[in-house]
Amino acid sequence: MSWGIELWDQFDNLEKHTQWGIDILEKYIKFVKERTEIELSYAKQLRNLAKKYQPKKNSKEEEEYRYTACKAFLATLNEMNDYAGQHEVISENMTSHITVELARYVQELKQERKSYFHDGRKAQQHIEICWKQLESSKRRFERDCKEADRAQQYFEKMDADINVTKADVEKARQQAQVRHQMAEDSRADYSSILQKFNHEQHEYYHTHIPNIFQKIQEMEERRILRIGESMKTYAEVDRQVIPIIGKCLDEIVKAAESIDQKNDSQLVIEAYKSGFEPPGDIEFEDYTQPMKRTVSDNSLSNSRGEGKPELKFGGKSKGKLWPFIKKNKGAAPEDFSNLPPEQRRKKLQQKVDELNKEIQKEMDQRDAITKMKDVYLKNPQMGDPASLDHKLTEVSQNIEKLRLEAQKFEAWLAEVEGRLPARSDQARRQSGMYEAQNPTTVNNCAQDRESPDGSYTEEQSQESEVKVLATDFDDEFDDEEPLPAIGTCKALYTFEGQNEGTISVAEGETLYVIEEDKGDGWTRIRRNEEEGYVPTSYVEVYLDKNAKGAKTYI
Repeated sequence: MSWGIELWDQFDNLEKHTQWGIDILEKYIKFVKERTEIELSYAKQLRNLAKKYQPKKNSKEEEEYRYTACKAFLATLNEMNDYAGQHEVISENMTSHITVELARYVQELKQERKSYFHDGRKAQQHIEICWKQLESSKRRFERDCKEADRAQQYFEKMDADINVTKADVEKARQQAQVRHQMAEDSRADYSSILQKFNHEQHEYYHTHIPNIFQKIQEMEERRILRIGESMKTYAEVDRQVIPIIGKCLDEIVKAAESIDQKNDSQLVIEAYKSGFEPPGDIEFEDYTQPMKRTVSDNSLSNSRGEGKPELKFGGKSKGKLWPFIKKNKGAAPEDFSNLPPEQRRKKLQQKVDELNKEIQKEMDQRDAITKMKDVYLKNPQMGDPASLDHKLTEVSQNIEKLRLEAQKFEAWLAEVEGRLPARSDQARRQSGMYEAQNPTTVNNCAQDRESPDGSYTEEQSQESEVKVLATDFDDEFDDEEPLPAIGTCKALYTFEGQNEGTISVAEGETLYVIEEDKGDGWTRIRRNEEEGYVPTSYVEVYLDKNAKGAKTYI
């Protein structure tokens, strides 16, 4: 099977066919190129999608990723990044192994095809020139033969005419001989050119054209083979990333299987547990006989309507009701005293850990500067040791500040966890020292009641609630007496009561205790007609065990 033999007369059709083959190859290159663009676009969209749902740093979202379900989702996002990376690999490999290689091959193929058909056209032109020479010699031979016949006929006519002179006859005979000689020469030339043309034509159809067409056939077969190899490469590029994509999917499945619903439930408890105890039973208060009523913590939650006690239970009230009236709308207190005990402990522990990390970072920096200073001392040409003194002093001061800050938060944490006695002299001195450093913080230790969703709502204090209840029953109890004193106390430190429901005291002042600490860290006292709460750690309490109302009923 040879194009040179079978298609010896199909030069133009072969030229069209080979051009069509190149067009097909360029079409396949365009297809692969568009596929690589789609892969890149898909990878970019996957990365953007994963980035869109990544938790923002230093945000509430980041805290949510403590839960195993959120961790699994985060792992899925990370795997999607790797998944997108594999599609980028597909695009890169297809571009380098197929698009670029085929584009270079197409250019070479076009040059090779051009040279073959140039040789074919050159052979055609040569055979056409030989054919024209043959036709020209043939026409000249034909013309010379006709001229020789006419000259012969003219000679014979002159020779037969008796009226023509001998000289004229001789001239006609010579003319006829010349024409015959010319015809013979033309015949010899035509015969020579004809033999040459036949030889050239044989070479053209049996040597030149078959060789050229054979090369064109081989070129076309290489093109077909090359496009087949490219299609295999196309599939292999995809196949190579399948194991990695499978691994990404396996990691997503593994992340999904790591979800622990019990662990997430425990994290919810740790996140929202207040540390309060549920409220106890409310004592029946008999209003049929005149009596001095003792207002307990739980009685503060009575409704204001028509003087009927109604427990605000059902999820709003959890454990001890804090004695403060309003929630501070400004910045949160430094000691997190606006939070329930358990949440406050966690926040303080987190703050202590952060400060310890900062201290360690500053200490590492100090060590690095110290080492650099030693190097400068040993090798003065490398730098001036004195130039590092200012930086070393600055770092040391930062460490001292951070240590004082850490000690302050550790003291608060120790008090919350019960490692230090709540009413000991050490705690009082510590509290007094921190109040002196941060008076606003200590004075803003307002605690709020917790709502069912873990947030804190603004609640009125016991003081306000008592006033509301008293107002509701003014007509019935116009002569109600104030709560009786159950002991006395001495102020160990000065306390500026700035929140509603608190009372200011001066160091060394003696006051009456009308309600002892219920476990919330606050004691209710009286000065003349003025009543309010002070931190228990700020006073030394002396209870009169025999005093009426020494215990409050709940």
